[in-house]
Amino acid sequence: MPFEFIRSETLLKGRAFLIRRDTLKTPDGRETKFDIIEHGGSVILVPVDKDGNLLFVRQYRHAAGKDLLELPAGTLEDGEDPALCAAREIREETGFAADQIEKIGDFYLAPGYSTEFMHVFLARELKYDPLDADDDEFLSVETVSFTEAIQMAERGEMPDAKSLAALLLARPYLQGK
Repeated sequence: MPFEFIRSETLLKGRAFLIRRDTLKTPDGRETKFDIIEHGGSVILVPVDKDGNLLFVRQYRHAAGKDLLELPAGTLEDGEDPALCAAREIREETGFAADQIEKIGDFYLAPGYSTEFMHVFLARELKYDPLDADDDEFLSVETVSFTEAIQMAERGEMPDAKSLAALLLARPYLQGK
């Protein structure tokens, strides 16, 4: 017997997500509650420059209380095609457009409490073509070789789950290059 949905109530509606409390009946007949972050989805990019290096962004993450090195990413607008979002986000966050954007995978960011589903794109053939960053984004772009990025991840120096997952998905495309 699967979990049975009973009801849902909205607890908070924010700028980028909604928090709801769902009540379900468990397979053994008990009632339980789940607090869920409802998120419209996002993209993450693995930008590769002409020398085979990856472009990362360093930005302050208030929840972590520090600057983190991450692959460029962004939230889908309502009904937006993930490939179009990826094309916009790479320009906003790195200042480069990609002539070649290829979807290489996707994943749930934190399925225990969030509906956020991330689409991963490999971006190549970069050319300078910036868009204005979002008002709350203060980013610096850093170039890192793929080998060094993997080593940083293995040493625990990249504590951003979405970047780690995207690097793993990009590995077959970039290893040995």
